[in-house]
Amino acid sequence: MKTKSTTILSVRHKGTVVVAGDGQVSLGNTVLKHNAKKVRRLYQNKVITGFAGATADAFTLYDRLEQKLEQYNGNLMRSAVELAKDWRSDKLLRRLEAMMIAVDKDHSLLLSGNGDVIEPDAGVLAIGSGGPYAHAAALALVQKSELGAEEISRTAMEIASSICVFTNSSLIIESI
Repeated sequence: MKTKSTTILSVRHKGTVVVAGDGQVSLGNTVLKHNAKKVRRLYQNKVITGFAGATADAFTLYDRLEQKLEQYNGNLMRSAVELAKDWRSDKLLRRLEAMMIAVDKDHSLLLSGNGDVIEPDAGVLAIGSGGPYAHAAALALVQKSELGAEEISRTAMEIASSICVFTNSSLIIESI
C-alpha cells in the first residue's frame, strides 16, 4: 500500500513565519496515528521544517539538512541548495519519497528530490495531500484578512482538514 498523509503549511506574514502540520498518518484508507509530529526545529531552534512523505525518508532528510546547516553555519539557503544537489545526485537519496519545507527568519523554502529549492512569491508554501487546500485558504486569508501568520495557518489547516481525508485537525504549529 502506498502511504498517503499530511498537510504541511508555511505562512510568512507580518514579520512572523509559521510552519504548521497535521498529525494524521494513514496507510491506504486506514488512519494509523492521529498525533504524529511532522514539524521540527533544527539548528539551535533557528530553522523550522515540515515534511510530507515516507517517515524514514523524512528523518534522513532532517539529518542531512541538520548536517548541512552545521557545515554552513546556519545558512539555510546554502544548506538547502547543497542538500538538493546531494538529493538529486546520490543514488540512495534519489529514492527518497518525501518533500520538505524549511524556514528561518529570512527564507521560506520548499525542497524536493527533483533538485527543487523554491522560495514562494507570496510567502505561502504547502505540501502533502491537503497542501493545495491549505495553500489556497492561506493565500486568501493573507490577502483578505487582518489575521496574523499563526491564525492564518491554523484556519487554513482547519479548512484543509475538513476537505482532505488524509489530513486531521491535530496541529503542530511552530513560529519564528
